[in-house]
Amino acid sequence: MTTDINHLDWSELDNRAVDTVRALAMDAVEKVGSGHPGTAMSLAPAAYLLFNKVMKHDPADPAWPGRDRFVLSCGHSSLTLYIQLYLSGYGLSLDDLKALRTWGSKTPGHPEHGFTEGVETTTGPLGQGFANAVGMAMAARRERGLFDPEAPVGASPFDHTIWVVCSDGDVQEGINHEAAAIAGHQRLGNLVAIWDDNRISIEDDTQIAMSEDVIARYEAYGWDVHRVDWLKTGEYVEDVERLHAVLQAAKAETGRPTLIALRTVIGWPAPKKKNTGKIHGSALGADEVAATKKILGMDPEATFAVDAQVLEHARKVKERGEALRAEWDEGYAAWREANPERAAEYDRMAARELPEGWAAKLPSFPAGKDVATRAASGEVLNAVGPVLPELWGGSADLAESNNTTIKGEQSFIPTEFQTETWKGGPYGRTLHFGVREHAMGAILNGIALHGGTRPYGATFLVFSDYMRPAVRLAALMELPVTFVWTHDSIGLGEDGPTHQPVEHLWALRAIPGLDVVRPADANETAVAWRTILENTGRPAGLALTRQKLPVLDREKYASAEGVAKGGYVLADAAGGTPEVILIATGSEVEIALAARESLEAGGTPTRVVSMPCVEWFAEQEQSYQDQVLPPAVRARVSVEAGIALGWRQFVGDAGESVSLEHYGASADYQTLYKEFGITPDHVAAAARSSLTKAKG
Repeated sequence: MTTDINHLDWSELDNRAVDTVRALAMDAVEKVGSGHPGTAMSLAPAAYLLFNKVMKHDPADPAWPGRDRFVLSCGHSSLTLYIQLYLSGYGLSLDDLKALRTWGSKTPGHPEHGFTEGVETTTGPLGQGFANAVGMAMAARRERGLFDPEAPVGASPFDHTIWVVCSDGDVQEGINHEAAAIAGHQRLGNLVAIWDDNRISIEDDTQIAMSEDVIARYEAYGWDVHRVDWLKTGEYVEDVERLHAVLQAAKAETGRPTLIALRTVIGWPAPKKKNTGKIHGSALGADEVAATKKILGMDPEATFAVDAQVLEHARKVKERGEALRAEWDEGYAAWREANPERAAEYDRMAARELPEGWAAKLPSFPAGKDVATRAASGEVLNAVGPVLPELWGGSADLAESNNTTIKGEQSFIPTEFQTETWKGGPYGRTLHFGVREHAMGAILNGIALHGGTRPYGATFLVFSDYMRPAVRLAALMELPVTFVWTHDSIGLGEDGPTHQPVEHLWALRAIPGLDVVRPADANETAVAWRTILENTGRPAGLALTRQKLPVLDREKYASAEGVAKGGYVLADAAGGTPEVILIATGSEVEIALAARESLEAGGTPTRVVSMPCVEWFAEQEQSYQDQVLPPAVRARVSVEAGIALGWRQFVGDAGESVSLEHYGASADYQTLYKEFGITPDHVAAAARSSLTKAKG
């Protein structure tokens, strides 16, 4: 079996394998009664060509770090991937294909990362996978820069290609525009996208909604663009030789990402439903399936029929994978021998282990000064950056506002695009996403999926709306991505209600698996970062202030170490037994502390609980939660400059919430807090009201 991927050895058995893919796609959707057969049918030659002849992968080891990555951005066509995983020998069985979209199967409706071997990312929401692929390509370049920057192009064990298949729907989504622009600007020569240009979507002919020149758009982004038109002769001819040649040209292009516009006919060769919206997202029906199988020269009555000879032939890709792996192993071993320190660092990062003693680098902030938590976050990044090379990231054009730049580090950018302000090169550390929040979120996910490094990305909290789909997918995939969201309340002041988040904290807390952390001062921020970095299987969002906050006197109040538990007793009642509990987050903690002074002076024993992360608090033993929030103390007040939506679970039926149930306004932040009633006096009044209800 040759490892020369520039040579195409294509036989009649390969043609039969492609037709088998089509038949399996029809049968799987027909059996379950729902799904998307059309794209899997028309992409069958391209997908088979990639997996069987072109991609560097080893079905015996889906996690091989030297592998190419394959991303199916059009996740609705999950069978495009599942059938190749079956044919290639990744562990999916024919029974798994029969169980498509059913309870407990390995073949859910859309591919899910961590659930099915060989699935690199969870896809389905269109455009997300494409942006993930951009992130993977960026991560691969960063990894090469960390561990093998001197190697000639193509000669490093860290050189590999990211392949992404996308649909008409993908190229229409806004996130695709953002991500494609970044990829072109970054000159990601290790990224190849195959656009299935079949011009059919659920609403049938895409002409009803789409008329732009996609090829010209990608050329304008700086991509290398190729057209492979299987209709150019007027007849439909699947010219696999031509596609193979273009794929090889794409691999050879190392200075630009490549788009291959592959003109196909969706559902080929179904006689009545090909090239229609009907075959995009529903079963063909028994008669159409039978008629299509006749055209393919297959038994129309047989279902899930796979000729043993065809399967044996397709599975020879395992031999090819073994040979490629052996070749890579040799180069990798040589690299390790020549670079023992780099190899040790690579092993640590690959295992997502933090270096011994790293936390000692975290800054400690003295009481008596005022520090915005965004500024404290920036100091944390600069303190730990030198010992955590895996930590890298940037901002959606707000670096100076978000405080996300590690001083002295170069920007991650082709050298020709560095500026007077931002010096850099292709292996830099500081990311610049431009004003592209949605792509930023999905690119961060792709970086994390690639493995090894730990990405972060920043914008204003209110603009988390732009990136919410990517944040949700980070949580769904349990990725260690950190979203830094500054300007977290009306405290940003004069910019006004368009920029002042009101509903965002609880909207984000509603995402299962996302840790939303809103620290109260600089030292809470440091512990928050430490806890986030120690959690390797979940994303987190840091909500940070623009305005300065007092650094709390930890000799007077409890240690900020309590942040790691999500909520802790910051200041206890005189005598230790509270009559009322004030629960606050972020910039409102100092307001709760001032209200406590007033209540205590009036004879009401008052406890203040800082609750920077409700998700972490909920994970604690019930005994700890009851210790912090004793069930017997029913008088409680939550204090947060946003909607009160979820605080009822903590304050109970006798509780009160000092919150903001409307939009903000443009003024300095002191005026806004006063005018909107988020003050110590209002908190104290709410506490007295809650006490009355608790006694009633």
